[in-house]
Amino acid sequence: MAFNQYGQPVGEALPEWQPRPRPTGATLNGQFCRLVALDAERDFAALFNAYQQAPDGRDWTYLMGERPENPAAMRAHLEKLQANTGLVNLLVLDSRHQTPVGTVALMRIEEASGVLEIGHVNWSPLMKQRSCATEAIFLLLRYTFDELGYRRCEWKCDSLNEPSRQAARRFGFSYEGRFMKALVTKGRSRDTDWFAMTEDRWPAVRTAFEQWLDEENFTADGQQKQRLQAFMP
Repeated sequence: MAFNQYGQPVGEALPEWQPRPRPTGATLNGQFCRLVALDAERDFAALFNAYQQAPDGRDWTYLMGERPENPAAMRAHLEKLQANTGLVNLLVLDSRHQTPVGTVALMRIEEASGVLEIGHVNWSPLMKQRSCATEAIFLLLRYTFDELGYRRCEWKCDSLNEPSRQAARRFGFSYEGRFMKALVTKGRSRDTDWFAMTEDRWPAVRTAFEQWLDEENFTADGQQKQRLQAFMP
C-alpha cells in the first residue's frame, strides 16, 4: 500500500501512464464475424430484415427503444445512434455470407483513465447463441486491451436482464454491484448491474477465448465442441 506525504493511503502510482487513444470504427476481423463502422444508410435495410427474423420484439425489452416496425424506422433508429458522439457504433457481419447480423457500440469512453464500456449490444436471431456472438465480444476486448491499451472495460445491464447478466459472466467480466434506481427508461424504473474486466485479468481471459476459438474445438460444420466456460479461469 502506498502513502502520501501526510501518511494517508493512496492508489498505486502510474508515473508512465499516458491517456489512451479514442477507439474508432476500425475493422476487426475474426473467424466467424467481422466488425466494421456502422453506416445507417448502407445498413438499415439488411438490419431491419435481420431483426425481423424474430417473431416479436421481446429482444428489445431491455434496450432503450422498441424494435422498429419498418425500414424507415430502422434507418431513423440507426441515424440516432450515429448522431450520438459518445458512441462508436459497429456493425457485425457474418463472415460466411458477409450479412449484417447485429450492432454493438463502445461507449462511456474515458481516454484519460483508459476506461470504456461495451454497450448497445443488439444481436439479431441470425447471431444469437452462435459462435459469432461470442467472437464479436472477444474482438472488442482484444481491441480494447491489446490495441488501445485500456485498463478497464465495463458491461452494464438492467438488473432484470438475466441473459445479459449471464453473458457478462460467461465472457469473463466480474460482477461489481447494483446501482439502485439508476435510470428511468420506457417509463419504468431500472436498477443497473455493473460488471467489469481489468487489464490484469485480461491475459487469462484472452487465453480462454483463444483456446475456445481453436479450430480443434469446432466440428466441420462450425459447431463448438466445448463451451467457452470450459476454458475460462
